[in-house]
Amino acid sequence: MTYLRNLAAALCCGFFLSTALAQQQPDATSIAPNAAIKPRPKVALVLSGGGARGFAHIGVLRALQELRIPVDIVVGTSMGSVVGGAYAAGSSVDQLEQLVRRTDWNAVVADRPPRDELFYRRRDEDLLLPSRIEFGAHLDGVSLPPAAAGNEALELALTRVLPSGARDKPANLLQLPFRSVASDLVTGELVELTDTPLFLAMRASLAVPGVFAPVRVNQRLLVDGGLVRNLPVDVAREMGADIIIAVNVGTPLAQEKELVSAVSVAQQMLQILTEQNVQRSLKELKPNDVLLQPDLGGIGFLDFARHDRAMKEGEAAVRAMSAKLVGLALPEAQYAAYELKRSSAPLAIDQPVRLTKLEIAPSGRINPKELEVQTGLKLGQQVTSEQATLAGNLLFGRGDLARVETEVRDDENGRSVLIKPTEADWAHSRLRVGLELNSDFSENSAFQFKAMHVLSSLNDWGAELRTIASVGTTRSLGMQFWQPLGAGSQWYVAPSLEYASGASDIFNSTGFRQARYAYDYSAAGMSVGRQLGRWGDLRYTVSRQVGKVHLTIPEDLTKQHVSQTVQALSFNVDTLDSIAFPTRGTLFSLEWQRAVELHKNEATPVPARQELKGMEAFHAGRWAGHVYAEWARSQGGATDNNLGGFLRLSGTTPESVVGSRTVLGRVVMARSIGAMPAALGGDVRLGFSLEAGGAYSPNDPLHWGSLKQAASGFVAVDTRFGPLYFGAGTTKGGKSSAYLFLGPIW
Repeated sequence: MTYLRNLAAALCCGFFLSTALAQQQPDATSIAPNAAIKPRPKVALVLSGGGARGFAHIGVLRALQELRIPVDIVVGTSMGSVVGGAYAAGSSVDQLEQLVRRTDWNAVVADRPPRDELFYRRRDEDLLLPSRIEFGAHLDGVSLPPAAAGNEALELALTRVLPSGARDKPANLLQLPFRSVASDLVTGELVELTDTPLFLAMRASLAVPGVFAPVRVNQRLLVDGGLVRNLPVDVAREMGADIIIAVNVGTPLAQEKELVSAVSVAQQMLQILTEQNVQRSLKELKPNDVLLQPDLGGIGFLDFARHDRAMKEGEAAVRAMSAKLVGLALPEAQYAAYELKRSSAPLAIDQPVRLTKLEIAPSGRINPKELEVQTGLKLGQQVTSEQATLAGNLLFGRGDLARVETEVRDDENGRSVLIKPTEADWAHSRLRVGLELNSDFSENSAFQFKAMHVLSSLNDWGAELRTIASVGTTRSLGMQFWQPLGAGSQWYVAPSLEYASGASDIFNSTGFRQARYAYDYSAAGMSVGRQLGRWGDLRYTVSRQVGKVHLTIPEDLTKQHVSQTVQALSFNVDTLDSIAFPTRGTLFSLEWQRAVELHKNEATPVPARQELKGMEAFHAGRWAGHVYAEWARSQGGATDNNLGGFLRLSGTTPESVVGSRTVLGRVVMARSIGAMPAALGGDVRLGFSLEAGGAYSPNDPLHWGSLKQAASGFVAVDTRFGPLYFGAGTTKGGKSSAYLFLGPIW
């Protein structure tokens, strides 16, 4: 009975409860339309071009993340394309900041690869003529290099900014929808790079005229998109954006007082075009859009060293508009899920894979087999995708390529690598010109105008013809035909011809000038040698020399004729990062010579001559310098060695310290105090030197107390013609002198 009563009570309660719930549940048709959950608006981030000013975009991304503002679409031009493309592919803001701080931006915008990445043959040209004024010389006229185009530092920086595996991914298949904007150099049309590999899309949009060379994509020659759409608001709108966050970091127009040269006027003309299209884009913004214009006053287009301030200003611009942006913020958990999805793109891990195919696309004069050897890649070896790309980029060190594209494909058999080089048309026949000047503002002055012409890729093995001419205090002409013994071979032969004439002073043991003689000679030689990677060279040379000398002070018209055969063995190392003022690397030279003089049909052995020189460069903060040592010995009838002049016992008359043995050591340090405009040169440094050296006869003992001690102070300017020094030096117990010196200090 109790059980039935409980069951009845339960049924009654269930009935009344279900009735109550039914009364509270509304009819589906009675729900108001505005009660549905609204979809989140699509937010597009539009990043403008602006060179180094574009680093502010990274600060913008940092602040947007702090506010938990999601980005659904990314559109970028030039530097905005680089930052935006990397972000859309999954790079974190921390990674972008670290890359900016680690990258050598001077190398990225340089007119050639970093010097310590050049092939040894190209480095040797710097020692012969340290000028950077170079252009193409052809029968139909001269041609200038198109820009600071293909260099390894630029290609490497763009590769490293991307997550692993994203380099060759189509730009329209990233985690966030992305568009890179470029300009067609032929038609002037806007080009949206959609299914283009991400790396190529970024590189094309970054091709600023006069800074980076144009890029060919799908048969179209493309340059910086800023010329037609520096702030592509309309592109973002077409991609479905509801709200646009536009970041304008374009360089403002220069004031009238700043337009003082042809270069500044040309830059202003380009900037006017850019500013006009930016103003049109700004008018396309709607009331609910957000415009960010970071305060980047004082940061120029190429001021890459000011990246930290640019990033901070980007953050500040977002915070200043936070009241308008906060409505777009997501709850913390929802934003975390969004960020996880954005940064965890399903990208391939760059694992080593067996190389089964290596192909070098034909490029014109250069033999593909030569390039294949120079990459260092070999079939059967295990290589990652990045290693294959770096191997292709090594070819920039030749100095005659404008671009190198590397495509990596994998299949069931292994990894295939296709390298597509583009020759620099102007570089096949290159002419470099320069000056050398040495004056103590007294009676000792020397001036040389020098020119060097290099004709490269003369046959399938990569032969070169190098011609060097000099006029001024001395006159000379030399030619060398350099022939590798195989495509890409490190072994070579090099026949040469040389002629020189000039005058030289004769000093006594106390350093006073007592006579002067004039000379001229001709020589024909043959060298056999081997290059040691990119860093060194070992060669053996036999040359036949004939000449004549006669005194001019006191005058003696009797001419002495000399003919001799000279054997020489030399070993050279060069890893310096700069000839003007190196901050790292080594320069080393060891040479042994032996001559047999043939005079009056008598063979008279002449003792050997040895010379050893070494320089080690270093830097600490804004200070840089080098330690240098030199030793030379000659015997019998060999020409004596000499010291004197700037940095060779500064203050002492040039070449006035003479002896059969010489030693020299010095320490040079200088602090960077400014920089020349990029078109004119590089750093300006204030520095000093401490020097010690001496000359000795065969029987003189060599000890510290017998060395002359000297010092100098100077201002050094890295010019396009080479390092220029203004300074003064003094030798202890000897002379003092002011100097104007332009040329190599080796």
